[in-house]
Amino acid sequence: MFRWYVINTYSGHEKKVKTNLEQRIRSMGQSDNVREIVVPTEQVVETKDGQKVQTEKRTLPGYVLVHVDMSPDVHWLVKNTPGVTGFVGGSNLGGRQSEPVPLSQMEVDRLLRKTPESRPRVRMEFTVGETVKVINGPLSDFSGEIAEINQEQARLKVLVSIFGRETPAELSFDQVKKVT
Repeated sequence: MFRWYVINTYSGHEKKVKTNLEQRIRSMGQSDNVREIVVPTEQVVETKDGQKVQTEKRTLPGYVLVHVDMSPDVHWLVKNTPGVTGFVGGSNLGGRQSEPVPLSQMEVDRLLRKTPESRPRVRMEFTVGETVKVINGPLSDFSGEIAEINQEQARLKVLVSIFGRETPAELSFDQVKKVT
């Protein structure tokens, strides 16, 4: 029966472990017992110099998910792949690791972000009290101080000085840039 398991790897070696594991599976004839190997990542939108840049970030550094039909051969193959330190779960009694514990479907969906809301996460590089310049929209070229940050909606409340009065303006992260 195919189940999802988590393997622990050296941090920063997740993609290398995935590649090594795929090669070992092919060379040892275990392709029928392994469905998928996943390095959990998410798309992150960062604002740099007023430009949106979309990058891919690992959500679980040091871990790789494998969808396998667990057998002693598959267990040995995965555990002895270069860069793999072991399976997550199971006990280590008397120097022998017991059978690894599979993930529930709910855990798999959460880890792989198989939810209806799968839009890229916006990475914040702003702090309250920081001065920013509006780069587009009706308040273009105005400067102001950040009063509030809403990370989930990627929006800022900026106090912009208009006609000598501070006026709150709600702007998206990509409408402003830091004043250096």
